[in-house]
Amino acid sequence: MSEGFHVHGPHDHEVEHRAQHSEDPFAGRIAVMTAIFATIGAMFGYMGGATQNDALMYKNEAAIRKTEASDQWNFYQAKSSKQNLAELGATLTAGEQQARYQAEVARYKKEKEEIMPAAKKLEDQSKTAELASEASIHVHHRWAQATTLIQIAIALAAITILTRNKGLQYTAYAVATAAVAVGALALAHI
Repeated sequence: MSEGFHVHGPHDHEVEHRAQHSEDPFAGRIAVMTAIFATIGAMFGYMGGATQNDALMYKNEAAIRKTEASDQWNFYQAKSSKQNLAELGATLTAGEQQARYQAEVARYKKEKEEIMPAAKKLEDQSKTAELASEASIHVHHRWAQATTLIQIAIALAAITILTRNKGLQYTAYAVATAAVAVGALALAHI
């Protein structure tokens, strides 16, 4: 979505010309209405971009935490393998050797008990960030819908000033009202 600039089309110049060089109050009202719509659209566009950035940030955070959790689980698995070898050594030996292997079994078991909560915590953090990303992208879609509707209202306003059709004027108002309603949903994170 391209945000942050506006390219004037031929109809924009005609609208501006008619609004500036006319004493017609209808043209003036439509020009003001268009300016208000454009301001609202700029705010919607900004908010859409901000929520999209938030979604990407949360998605990145989820991936980082998931990788860290995977590292911890790999470390846990390595300790399990060492513990299994130590248990085998304890089974196959006797005396001092057996005692040394049993001590290693206890040490690896303790180390695994320390690793598991850290891995689970990282997994939970990943899931939380993933949910936050999904929520932000949903809100981003709402802002994009509101932006699209306000752009349609602006286009209808431009056609209204060119055709002087009151029906289009009211349609532009209705579409702009819908845009504001969708923007309110986005603001409320619905």
